[in-house]
Amino acid sequence: MNRHPSALFLTEHLRTKIGSARKLCVAFSGGLDSTVLLAGLAQLRDNQIPDLRLRALHVHHGLSQFADDWAKHCHDFCQLWNIGLSVIKVQVNARDGGIEAAARAARYQAFSTQLEEGEVLLTAQHLNDQCETFLLALKRGSGPAGLSAMSADSMELGYRLMRPLLDLSRDQLEEYADQHQLTWIEDDSNRDARFDRNFLRLDILPPLYARWPHFAQSTARSASLCAEQESLLDELLSESLTALTDEQGSLSVEGMESFSAARRFALLRRWLAGRGAKMPSREQLQRVWDEVALSREDAQAQLQLGSLVVRRFRQRLYLLPQYSSLKDQIISWDPADKLLLPDALGVLSVSAIRDAGDENCVIRQPRAGETITVRFHASGMIEKVGRDRARQAKKLWSELGVPPWQRDRIPLVYYNEQLIAAPGWFITRQALAENNEEQWRLLWSVAQ
Repeated sequence: MNRHPSALFLTEHLRTKIGSARKLCVAFSGGLDSTVLLAGLAQLRDNQIPDLRLRALHVHHGLSQFADDWAKHCHDFCQLWNIGLSVIKVQVNARDGGIEAAARAARYQAFSTQLEEGEVLLTAQHLNDQCETFLLALKRGSGPAGLSAMSADSMELGYRLMRPLLDLSRDQLEEYADQHQLTWIEDDSNRDARFDRNFLRLDILPPLYARWPHFAQSTARSASLCAEQESLLDELLSESLTALTDEQGSLSVEGMESFSAARRFALLRRWLAGRGAKMPSREQLQRVWDEVALSREDAQAQLQLGSLVVRRFRQRLYLLPQYSSLKDQIISWDPADKLLLPDALGVLSVSAIRDAGDENCVIRQPRAGETITVRFHASGMIEKVGRDRARQAKKLWSELGVPPWQRDRIPLVYYNEQLIAAPGWFITRQALAENNEEQWRLLWSVAQ
């Protein structure tokens, strides 16, 4: 075993950081940082923790002409250190917030699909990376949540993510690599100051480090204090957020009207974060409240946040995906077969009536000359069974408590041009059997 002090320092540091975790997967770019992390963990496995399961993932972005060479370098390194390696090729869409953000999103999406059950992902960001992340958040005008920068151990992406090198500087990692004669990749794009992070790293931070040698440690401490404040706010607001949120995850507008703007925005941030939304700006939060929460009931206001949309219905806010429109779709259906509905909405089918009391969505079978279609939009007057008179479609959906965004996603069964049933919601007077007509039960199995 190599007894050089820096080798012992790194392995003991990593041993402390990983704790009881034994299934580790390293995000391995082949650069200095991930090379040191992977080599240090391999030494820990070989010399101290023999039951440590270690493997690596290399994401092949295809953005550089050297991408194939980098993948081969990673393969050779892992073979030398007896570490399993998977290379994942991804497509990067630069329209997703710029090339840096898009590449990062593609990487973490790839990681999420490749991790095994119980496996912990380790990434190699270090102290200087944390400083850069803090300054980038400061540039964006972020609050304490954004200024918290990167967490050393989190579950925010749906799996456990550890960053065990956040306490160590790049100089320390370079010293370790030189002592162990490690070779690594130098990404040519790291010299391109057009990218914000590179601009900080190349042009801004060197003079700051020269004047204030502990600048990186100071910003990391500030990030840690911001994280503590956010954690405290989470605790203090948890009870209120739970009381304001129902089983569907919607948030009460009325319940927040008496709160101060600061408390209201803090609750909105936590509600949105808990539902998977990208952290909104202060301006976006103000618009959520002014344009959606306080809009007229019939306005159907909405605000897009990334791939999600904030909408309001009956004094509650909902965070929803952007649904594709099915309003104009007309699907012919032969009930001898089950019908797979579009947009993952489930399956329609019919079944025999089991007994006289089995009246759940029982409709007559089509008469001679009637064809069956399934549609997703109704207009005009609807004669719902159980109502004393016909209602306008919009008014009926409102009476049934169906939000506007769901109304064009409920399958409607038509015989010719006559609406017969909305399975699970109602049948019309025209669906009732006459003179002992044959009937069947209509079933809508909703996709989960």
